[in-house]
Amino acid sequence: MSETVVVTGALGGAGSWVVEDLRDDYQVVAVDLTLPTSTDIDGVSFQAVDLTEQGRIWETVLSAEPTAVVHFGNIPHEENHAGGEVYENNAVSTFHTLEAAGRAGADVVWASSETVYGTHWPKPKLPDSFPITEAHPPAPWNGYETSKLAGEAAAERVTNAFDVSVASIRPSWVQYPGRYEITPIREAFDLESAGRFGNFWSYIDVRDLVSLVRAALESDFEGHEVFNAFAGDNFLGVDTAAAIEAGYGELPDDCDLSGEESAYSTDKAARVFGWEPRHSWKTAEDESIEGPDFV
Repeated sequence: MSETVVVTGALGGAGSWVVEDLRDDYQVVAVDLTLPTSTDIDGVSFQAVDLTEQGRIWETVLSAEPTAVVHFGNIPHEENHAGGEVYENNAVSTFHTLEAAGRAGADVVWASSETVYGTHWPKPKLPDSFPITEAHPPAPWNGYETSKLAGEAAAERVTNAFDVSVASIRPSWVQYPGRYEITPIREAFDLESAGRFGNFWSYIDVRDLVSLVRAALESDFEGHEVFNAFAGDNFLGVDTAAAIEAGYGELPDDCDLSGEESAYSTDKAARVFGWEPRHSWKTAEDESIEGPDFV
């Protein structure tokens, strides 16, 4: 019998792609607030659960007896929600989900965010050095970012209390093949009129994020570790350091960027998991690839 993995946020953008990737090799318990129109999907059992309700997510996880939990079930931004609501929902749901995983003896992979580095500041700041690694101090601005740091604290608590590992993945702005939201920004970019851009024109293709989730699931490591998840290049098609200098007016003294490479390092994921991003906007913008058919 194949192993069981619980995936929260299973009907969301990235979460649905995770379910689609895992269902051929695992029994997937797919958790979201609602059920899809059709639940007749091979390898997937759908459950409608409000993650902020401790008893319901504990019962779901403990009953499934999973070897791992993949947690993507958070409100992804503050565009249509008050910051306090986003913080409360995300911090509470992440704590309950990770706690349930720990009590079930299940390892965890969950989606934190690049925004913990401070990408949403009204006037984004330069870091002390490039490329930015996981050691960069967090600088949250809004409730969403703060909720992700609370989740990382919950991850630390779970690994201290239970014999499980937790990978906190910090994805960049997730893009989907054939419908890249970064395209109009790239097309309008001009070095002469560039302004500050909080994440230094970074992104990640959803397929690379999914492959990192799988790599984390299938690798052995101990405790709580944080991993950047970024494409290998910026989405502008120009020299990264030149774009940053144009937008910010300067570069930090410690700047080791070459050509169009991302301003964020994924060396840790490469070292621990053997993972590297493989998709670039240069081909993915125009690719015609169908996503999961249950959403």
